[in-house]
Amino acid sequence: MFNPLTEPFGLVNTKLIRVNKELIIRSHSSVVDFALLKDGKLIELNKEVEDNEFSVGDIFIAKIRKPVPGLNAAFIDVGHEKDGFLHYHDLGPKLPSLLKYIKQVSTGKNKDYLLKQFRFEKDIEKDGNIADAISTNQNLLVQIVKEPISTKGPRLSSEISLAGRFMVLMPFSDRVSISQKIEDNAEKTRLKKLVQSIRPKGFGLIIRTVAEGQKVAALDADIQQLLTRWKNLSAKLKQIDKYPTKVLREINRSSSILRDIFDDSFTGIHVDDPEIENEVKDYLETIAPKKKAIVKLYDNPLPIFEKFGIERQIKSSFGTTVSMQKGAYLVIEHTEALHVIDVNSGNRSNRSKNQEETAMEVNMIAATEIARQLRLRDMGGIIVVDFIDLNSNENRKKLFDHLRAEMSTDRTKHKILPPSKFGLIQITRQRVRPEMNIKTKEPNPNPNGEVEAPIVLIDKINTELSNITKNPRNAKEKLQLHVHPFVAAYLLSGTPSQRLKWYLEYKKWITIVPRHAYQYLEYRVLNKERKRLRA
Repeated sequence: MFNPLTEPFGLVNTKLIRVNKELIIRSHSSVVDFALLKDGKLIELNKEVEDNEFSVGDIFIAKIRKPVPGLNAAFIDVGHEKDGFLHYHDLGPKLPSLLKYIKQVSTGKNKDYLLKQFRFEKDIEKDGNIADAISTNQNLLVQIVKEPISTKGPRLSSEISLAGRFMVLMPFSDRVSISQKIEDNAEKTRLKKLVQSIRPKGFGLIIRTVAEGQKVAALDADIQQLLTRWKNLSAKLKQIDKYPTKVLREINRSSSILRDIFDDSFTGIHVDDPEIENEVKDYLETIAPKKKAIVKLYDNPLPIFEKFGIERQIKSSFGTTVSMQKGAYLVIEHTEALHVIDVNSGNRSNRSKNQEETAMEVNMIAATEIARQLRLRDMGGIIVVDFIDLNSNENRKKLFDHLRAEMSTDRTKHKILPPSKFGLIQITRQRVRPEMNIKTKEPNPNPNGEVEAPIVLIDKINTELSNITKNPRNAKEKLQLHVHPFVAAYLLSGTPSQRLKWYLEYKKWITIVPRHAYQYLEYRVLNKERKRLRA
């Protein structure tokens, strides 16, 4: 693995480093969790809630509640308890063309959804007034660009865009732009020429990073798929009988995550739900057919997040204090206005030649972990990092460059400012969804500071097992006892162990499953299908 302290910075060919990336998908009730692992380490955690009606990318035909000239914005009714917020700068220059198109399609005057014959209107002024552009009770297509967070409604845009695997389609535009992350100038020129030759009239295109090296057939297929989505959206406009109405839902979370992060370095996608497995395979069929074989259905008594060590990593990564290598640690604090991250060297032995080297070593380790933490927690807004003071300008630059390199794979829009005179580095990171907030401290089982003796807990489990095994309905069931790891260790220790005693008593072999997600006194008896058994 690359060591930033021993390798010349910027001279390492990262393509030579073998990186294993795995996506672990856990489904339970109405929530699906997605964990992205890089060489077994958790770097990203996402959650999809089935009843989330206001996801980033969703498109609504909505009613304008009222323009507010003082804010140069408007409040829009999209069906959320709080009105959506639409600023003048998010209207998009092609607003008059969009409004004209909505009216024509809604009344049936325009049936050519591909915009070949559509006559564009004059663009709105760059710094105009909201009251001159839209009016109360007007119908408008808007897209969610930031989900409702806390007491705020969704942030909206009427500059519609449809994201595909290689392209982003932008109706009413004629512009072709390319991802800044594609650095090869020859490849930029090649892609722009190809895309200009297949660009449908009336639509602009943004070429995404993953389009690098792709042939024209793959790019065109992506465009055609996006055009189909646009036509489906347009067809719904003339069927609307109530406002607001969602006219296009962002593709399901598993597909959207794969669309944005999937590449050839993926070595495995593990899913514990057959329906999602088929969904993932179907999507991979369209973007990377040769990679379908890496999708595996997980079928094991041990829950999937326990098997891959994710539950344990979550517990150790989301607290106020985050441990790192060699005794160093981060302290992450949240305030109303910003996040503060303090880097600490800890009580570690100083094997370096001097204090500067020690500080540099800890700071480089911390920069890597901070980049991971920002993605993992999906922290947004202003982040202030207090690194250990460095005296050398060369070291400060090396640290700054290393942090930028570590964050270069972060898909969320961000900006990093150089170190201040006080050694602080400021980061701004866009937040479009509520921050991932996971409690790592467990409540005291007893407010008086006392808990039941372990033997009492074992007696309770023993009574429940006795009642379950006596029930004729459970005669053929294979029993799994899910408990906290400390309790599991107790049940499996000794000669004979408690589990062996149960086998001799109930004539059933009980599988003990340690659960890092459980509290100390929590336990459940499940069957092979992971359904809870009761007496």
